[in-house]
Amino acid sequence: MSNIINKLPINYEGRPIYNIIYSNDFEGLKDFYDTYNPDGSKKLCIVSDSRVASIYLDEIIRVSREHFSKIISFVFPEGEPSKNLDTVRELYVKLIEEHFDRKDVLLALGGGVTGDMCGYAAATYLRGIDFIQVPTSLLADVDSSIGGKTGVDFDSYKNMVGAFHMPKLVYINLSTIKTLSKRQFYSGMGEVVKSALIKNNELFTELINMTPVADSQPSDDSCIYGYSSDNLYKIIYECNRIKKMVVEDDPHETKGERALLNFGHTLGHAIEKYMNFELLHGECVSIGCILAAIISRNKGLITQEAVNTIASYILKEYSLPRLKISDADIDRIIYITHSDKKAVGSYIKFILLDSIGNAIIRTDVSDDDMKDALTEYLREYNTSAN
Repeated sequence: MSNIINKLPINYEGRPIYNIIYSNDFEGLKDFYDTYNPDGSKKLCIVSDSRVASIYLDEIIRVSREHFSKIISFVFPEGEPSKNLDTVRELYVKLIEEHFDRKDVLLALGGGVTGDMCGYAAATYLRGIDFIQVPTSLLADVDSSIGGKTGVDFDSYKNMVGAFHMPKLVYINLSTIKTLSKRQFYSGMGEVVKSALIKNNELFTELINMTPVADSQPSDDSCIYGYSSDNLYKIIYECNRIKKMVVEDDPHETKGERALLNFGHTLGHAIEKYMNFELLHGECVSIGCILAAIISRNKGLITQEAVNTIASYILKEYSLPRLKISDADIDRIIYITHSDKKAVGSYIKFILLDSIGNAIIRTDVSDDDMKDALTEYLREYNTSAN
């Protein structure tokens, strides 16, 4: 019997289009399959990276076996370097050779790289087929699996090729968090704190008060890197609720509201690319959040006390890697921001804070503003990192 905890419906134009299901195992997928594919006629392709496949692929095949006419898998090397059109091309070839048609379905089993790439393949293969998100990382649980944004990197430029394509289901098995390394876990927490900073001051305060046990390990079901299972569920659910609210209001990022989810990402993405993806996405977002807070203060929007609160919490809890960059590197990072997909003409749509828990869109952030923030980060905050 499945151990389904809760579900959160996601709507489009006022009508439900898919659910986020929360569980402690994969058994609940069977209930979805019974409704989604009652006659078992569809074929299923499970898309996963090499590490995640080694842990969960057999289990997903087991719970899916009786519900599809055929199950195949496509496994690619783990890591951001695989998130490109070459890997998508290989997936297309696999689907064509296995005679997948429009009624068939893909299942993204993994973190953000897998979900983004599988979703993009689903959006574009035969002009669009169904897909299911089964995230296995905290980052994917709280952010990338929700909302229908799909994409791949192009010549190391982050998510430059993509499409909006909503999944049929997001199935979050909370127990998968236990298989994450501490670094991957903290990377996911970078997107958690981003969500709190843009929309929920109460959640940010709760995060500060949830100070985890130092150096704890995911040793049992009750505690994962110092966070109780109940607190982790609460964190994930609240982040999903925030993203639900933003996505439902602006599903295709035409009104501007959805752009708020990019807080910390403009300079974060530039640092990620400049470092040749040696840093994890969530690590770069965490750094980007501190940088955006500094710029917000310099624009007179928030106080130094607010910057201190944000920076001290992130640096204390998330073990950020030390940035080894020079003044020349700063100029290159700023240059990269102008190739970001958030650039509109000659300006960048930059997300700032006018208070903790309330983000705003600004188009007056200059190169000098970014340079000042990077310089201050390296001088004041980089020494506290690993």
